[in-house]
Amino acid sequence: MNFSSTKPLQPESRQRRFPFGEEIKIRWWSTLAFWALRLLAATTRKSQIGGEAMLDYWQRGEQIIITFWHGRILFMPFPYRGKKACIMNSAHRDGEIITRVIKRFGISAVRGSSTRGWMGGLKGMLDAYQQGYDLVVIPDGPRGPRCQAKSGIIQLARATGATIFPVSYSAAWKATIGSWDRLMIPFPFSRILYVVGTPIRVPAEAAKEVVEEKRHELETELNRISAQADSYFASKTAGEREVVVAGTPQPLPPR
Repeated sequence: MNFSSTKPLQPESRQRRFPFGEEIKIRWWSTLAFWALRLLAATTRKSQIGGEAMLDYWQRGEQIIITFWHGRILFMPFPYRGKKACIMNSAHRDGEIITRVIKRFGISAVRGSSTRGWMGGLKGMLDAYQQGYDLVVIPDGPRGPRCQAKSGIIQLARATGATIFPVSYSAAWKATIGSWDRLMIPFPFSRILYVVGTPIRVPAEAAKEVVEEKRHELETELNRISAQADSYFASKTAGEREVVVAGTPQPLPPR
C-alpha cells in the first residue's frame, strides 16, 4: 500500500497552544489523570477473552485498527501489545488532555475528528499507517451520539487494508459518570475483563452500500461485546460467567 506522503510522524510538534491559564489547567488535569490511571492499573486485576487473533496479527508483524466506544476509553492503553499505535484525537481542551495522557503511555496522536479537521486527521492516520503504526479509532467520538459508529473508520480500513478489531471492557466495581459518553471508571482493586470482538475486514473496492453494511456490523459488534463484558460481572456464579463470555478469561499476555 503506497501513500503520497512520506513525512515523519511528529504529532507532538503540532501541539495546540492555549492561553496561559488554560495551559496550566490542562497540565494539571493531564498529570493527575496519568497518575490516577497508573494507580488504578497497579491495583486492578485484568484479564481478557477473544484476544488470540489480535495477538497473532502482532506476532506476524501485521498492523491493525483497534476501535472502542468513547465511554470505554479509560483503560484501553493497558491491553495493547503491539509495537506502536496512533490515535486521531480532537484539538479542543478535553482532547488535548487525553492526548497528553496517552503520550505518556507511548501512544502517538494526530489532530482531527469527525466534526472538525477530519481530512487533516485522516491524512495523518494514513501517514502513521505507512510508518508502521497500528491505528486507534473511537467511532462515536468526540461528541457522540453515544455508541453509534460513524463511517470514517470503515473508510480508513478500506484505504489501508487493515483489519478492524473491536474491543471493550467492564469492571466488577466501577462508577459511570454523567457525561454524554457515560464514561466508565473502574475502582481500585476491581477485576477488569476485556473482550475482543470478531475482526472486521473491508474490501478495497467496497461500494457505498458495503461501507454502510460494515459500519452497522461494527456498531453492532461493539455494542454486543460491551454488553457481554457488563453481563460477565452481573452473573452470580463462575459457570454463569463462562457462559456469558463463551470461555474462560485469560490473563493479559506480558508486554
